[in-house]
Parts: sequence; structure tokens; C-alpha cells
Amino acid sequence: MEMKIAICYYSAHHGNTRKVIQAIAQANDVDLFDISIQPKASLDQYDIIGFASGIYGFEFHESVIGYLRQYLPMGKKVFFIYTYGGLKGKGAKTIIKAAKAKQAVILGEFSCRGYNTFGPFKWIGGTGRGRPNNQDLEKASAFF
Repeated sequence: MEMKIAICYYSAHHGNTRKVIQAIAQANDVDLFDISIQPKASLDQYDIIGFASGIYGFEFHESVIGYLRQYLPMGKKVFFIYTYGGLKGKGAKTIIKAAKAKQAVILGEFSCRGYNTFGPFKWIGGTGRGRPNNQDLEKASAFF
């Protein structure tokens, strides 16, 4: 029996996170849910559910954390993917806590740098230019 896998994501700014999960989806049978345009999903049918976001204000975007809290069924296997400009901040810490409240089995997390021109970084041309790159995408696929 083949496992059904979904990744629920939010990717704004430069689309760094979307690049990572699309690379994973191209090589694997994964359903992608962009929560900014598909605000509701039935995740009961999935065996494994990923949550992906850029790091905003030092953690996962609040909409992804809220999405997990509202739509993740109890006891599912989950993983986390995120991109960050300069610092990981708390990374997946807050969303992992929310997943544990749903008795989720945490399978792991993957992160890599992404291009960032937020705030003062735009004045210096941004940080992480050219990221995620092919090596990052290969590492993400290997993680998956």
C-alpha cells in the first residue's frame, strides 16, 4: 500500500519555500496545498503531512501554525520544511509544539537559506542571493 503524503505550505516574499517543496513534489507523489489560496483541506486521508513555510519574525508563518492547529487530525505523522534569510530564529519549535498537542509523530525537519530582501536587507541587495540553490534542492529531496 502506497503512503499518501501532503505538504501544506505558505510561501510569500521570494517563493523560496515553494521552490523547495516543488522540487520534492516533482520527484515524488505528493499533494501540495498552498494555504494562501486553498484555505481548507481534509487531511484525514493522508498518512504523512508536511508543513512548510519561510521564517517570518523568527518562526514559521502564523498562518501555517494556525492551519496545523485547525486541520491536522490527531496522531498523524508530520514533518517540517522551512527557508530562512539570515537566521533560523526558533525554526520549527513553535509548530512542533502545536503538532505535539495533536499527538503527532514528528518525523523530522529540513531547512535551508533563502533569498531575503525584507526590511533593511533590501538596501544591501538582500541576503542569501541565489538560494535555495540546486544543492539545497538536492538536500531537500534526500531529506524527503
